[in-house]
Amino acid sequence: MQDKLSLMIPGPTPVPESVLLAMGRHPIGHRSADFQKIVRRTTEQLRWLHQTSGDVLALAGSGTAAMEAGIINVLSKGDTVLCGDNGKFGERWVKVAKAYGLTVQVIQAEWGQPLEPEAFRAALDADAGKQIRAVILTHSETSTGVINDLEAIAGHVRAHGTALTIADCVTSLGACDVPMDRWGLDVVGSGSQKGYMMPPGLGFVAMSDRAWSAYERSDLPKFYLDLGRYRKSAHADSNPFTPPVNLYFALEAALGMMQEEGLEAIFARHARHRAAAQAGMTAMGLPLYAAAGHGSPAITAVAPEGIDAEVLRKKVKDRFDILLAGGQDHLKGKVFRIGHLGFVCDRDVLTAVAAIEATLQELGLHTGSVGAGVAACAAALAG
Repeated sequence: MQDKLSLMIPGPTPVPESVLLAMGRHPIGHRSADFQKIVRRTTEQLRWLHQTSGDVLALAGSGTAAMEAGIINVLSKGDTVLCGDNGKFGERWVKVAKAYGLTVQVIQAEWGQPLEPEAFRAALDADAGKQIRAVILTHSETSTGVINDLEAIAGHVRAHGTALTIADCVTSLGACDVPMDRWGLDVVGSGSQKGYMMPPGLGFVAMSDRAWSAYERSDLPKFYLDLGRYRKSAHADSNPFTPPVNLYFALEAALGMMQEEGLEAIFARHARHRAAAQAGMTAMGLPLYAAAGHGSPAITAVAPEGIDAEVLRKKVKDRFDILLAGGQDHLKGKVFRIGHLGFVCDRDVLTAVAAIEATLQELGLHTGSVGAGVAACAAALAG
């Protein structure tokens, strides 16, 4: 059946009909008073979501663009940075930092394991000369389904006194608590196609006062991603370049929905869906890939033993029109990932678990009690 595809991946995520309808409006002039009102409104909504009184800037680009912008606007040539690397996106920030000539020290953990806050503390404490200018890490490592302890790591960074915390919150913002001001985060990057419940196309960078002080010293090359331009324009309810006007319509609608639900309810919903997905997989005898107790509220990674994960994914899509995410790099064929991020409800999670269980039965690979996965998932959702 056409037009029934259900996205259960970590992005793009499902988009509410009201957001799609808002996006379908006729464009308006991006220098008009009407558009300025939308910029003013969404700026306040973004501050609410980030739990900050500081600047949250919208760029036409992906979450990667937002993170690259954050890195290049607060650092200078030759600066030393500490990068956390425990998955595909941690690896990416190492590559970005090296591409701009930064001196990179890496704190590494095996894929599937969380970054160890104590390793950051030790490296920062050993930096007697205060040469480390920033710590760059991913909060929710999408490739492995691991959530890192950003709060603890950011605390060690603040104790250092000089370094900034630059956090990839692309799949954590809008899925779990990321109180920017309370945790003392300096740069937070995110993207519209995740917890924002929107199509791809907008990236967001939140900046602290400490980050803006570093911006004044930064000498890395930038033009389109020069956040100083965006800050000046945002304070005038505008944008330095031509923005994706219709995505702003969608942004206003999506953030309005989130405000109506409330942050605590949003976080509770994502935690419930994580618990339900994990319970369903475990009841079917499918091992979770992320270390116990460190699963992301945005995505559950599963490492089925003796099963080609790509065969399972294809069968689920062909049979039930549900798209699961695959493993990346060396995990391809070994891991599949269930996205439960953004505009996802209990029904979606329960349906995905049921489809996986039915597919295992059809392939003759179901080794547990029939219906055990669905029952465990339903119990977790009810609890």
